[in-house]
This record gives sequence, C-alpha cells and structure tokens, in this order.
Amino acid sequence: MPFQDTTPKRQEWNFPLNKINPPKINPLKIHPPRDSYQRKIDYLRVSVTDRCNLRCYYCMPEEGMPMVTHNDIMRFEEIELLIRSAISIGFTKVRITGGEPLVRRGIVDLIGKINEIDGLNDLSLTTNGVLLEELAVDLKKSGINRINISLDTLKRERFKEITRIDSFDRVLKGIDAALSVGMSPVKINVVLIKGVNDDEVMDFVEMTREQHFSVRFIEFMPASQTGDWNDQKVISSSALIAKIEEKYPLTIVEEKLGAGPSVNYRVKGFKGTIGFITPVTSHFCEECNRIRVTADGKIRSCLFSDNESYILPLLREGKDIVEIGDFILKSLETKPKCHDINGVKFRSCQRSMSKIGG
Repeated sequence: MPFQDTTPKRQEWNFPLNKINPPKINPLKIHPPRDSYQRKIDYLRVSVTDRCNLRCYYCMPEEGMPMVTHNDIMRFEEIELLIRSAISIGFTKVRITGGEPLVRRGIVDLIGKINEIDGLNDLSLTTNGVLLEELAVDLKKSGINRINISLDTLKRERFKEITRIDSFDRVLKGIDAALSVGMSPVKINVVLIKGVNDDEVMDFVEMTREQHFSVRFIEFMPASQTGDWNDQKVISSSALIAKIEEKYPLTIVEEKLGAGPSVNYRVKGFKGTIGFITPVTSHFCEECNRIRVTADGKIRSCLFSDNESYILPLLREGKDIVEIGDFILKSLETKPKCHDINGVKFRSCQRSMSKIGG
C-alpha cells in the first residue's frame, strides 16, 4: 500500500524566541572547528525523519522497520536550534536528509527557517524524488538551490524490484521538476551493485550529454542490517572509469562540486559531470569534513562507527547556543581517524542508513 505519514500533527516553532534568535553572526570571524586529527569539520547532515516511502531491499526489510516515536523525534524548533548552534561554532554547510525528508509534514517551512540563519553558506537536500514534483517549486522558494536525488536504475521494472514500490514515473517527474524550477546542480546518486544494475552504467553516463546533471556512482556500502552486503558486490570506481573510457575519454573536473567526497569527470562535449564516491576501495577519511545527526537527536561523527553523542536532551532542556555548541565540539573528539571497512575489526552499522540519515 502507498506510504502515508502517520506522524501526529503538533504545534511547531514553540521554542522560546531568545533561544533561536541569537545576535547576528559574522562568519568571517568564525573558523570551522577541527577534530582530534585536525580535520576541518564544517558540514552538518541532519536527518529530519527515519520514515521512508520506499523499501529498497539493501536498506530495509519489505515490511519496514520500527520507527522513532513521536516523543523521541527532533521537533522543528530543536532542529533549528541545533543548526544555529553548529553555525555559531563555524559550521557553514547543512544538508537535510532522512529517511525520506519530504514525508515530514511541514518540511518546506522548516527549510525556509533554516535558510534564514545568518552564517549558513550552503543548504541542500537529499531525496528519493517520489514527492519532489509537487514540492519542487516550494522547496526552491524556501532556499533549496541544489538537490541530490537517489536513483539506482533507469528501468521501471528494476526500480520496482529494488525499491519494492512502483514509483519510477513519479521520480522521473520529480527530476524534471527540479530542473524546471532551476535547481543546480541536480545530482543523481547511483549505488552500483554487481549483478544488479551495473549493466546501466553507460545509460547513466548518457544522462549527462544534454542536461547539467551530476551523476555520481557510489560504491555499495555496508550501511544497513539487511545482511545483503559483501565485498564481492562492490564495483570499484577504478574499474568503472576504465569501462566508461572504453567508449568515452574522461577529463577530470578540477573545481569542487559541493561539499562531498566525489571525484568528478566530464565527457568532452557533454553538459553534465560524472562523479565517483569510493568509501570502500579508496577511503577518503582524511578529507572527511562532516558529522551527522539522526532524527532522534544523536550526533554520529562517522557513518561507520556506532559511537553516538545524545544531544536531544540539551535541545529540550532549553540550553543556550553556547552550551549546545560546546557539546557539538566535544562530540568531534569521538570522530575516528578512519573507518575499517574490509578490516579485521569491521562490523556493519548497528543502524541502517534510513535510521542514521543519508
């Protein structure tokens, strides 16, 4: 049956105004914080829900997963306070994630509030695109200029097999809507899995011929509890580049496209770009600049570490921006030097990506 957001309606934006309207921040006077390994950390990814309207088989079981309760999920005013506090200590980039963030009631209003925060230089959104067609205009008006859309296949039946939901046409219309309202770049995130969708590589490359898409191929990661991951299903980006170059020579794009770890290329004469994200075969931990906050208010300093710092109580206790900012700084001490995928100590995350925030 179609997904329905059953989250009870509630009064949002009821936090004391003196807590969420601090003095104006001059970002030129604030240096981004650094972790224990002197990496600059200026990128905050905030999950607004663990609910999703798809059931991708490598992410969650078909029947779904137990959801965060109404009382345990961060409220909008708490998310705003969290982001204001992060910006006050030098964060400049924020991405809204889920689950699927667009199923959260009032998401456009939340984004509009976040976009008004002084010192925020970059606000973006990750979505599966199912609800994007109807929300694209309002999202653009609220402050979303660039967007990431997850799409692992360009074949309708395969989409249904992977996601267990027949929403392929809605996603394509959502992509068109993002283009039509002027979002740029529109990034298409493709998780490649050997024997599942690796025969579509050139089809995705062709998407960049006439449109300014940024197609990014992401190595299959063990970020779920489904047990479907093993390294034999991973397609290395080096092998992928070699395959593409059999038909199209690639030229590296020197300028940085966004805040992520993608290494980007362009086919000569094509309008868009092709990116490669390599969490498995070529770790980019030394360049990691981010932390995540889950929908239930836990700071996760590394996607593949289960160390979490529970910030939600501080947000609910009425702590001020200085105290919350100090807590965020303290949480950076838990950020490991690198993850251990394929190492002897590695174990899959005890939360799925939908619970952590993409």
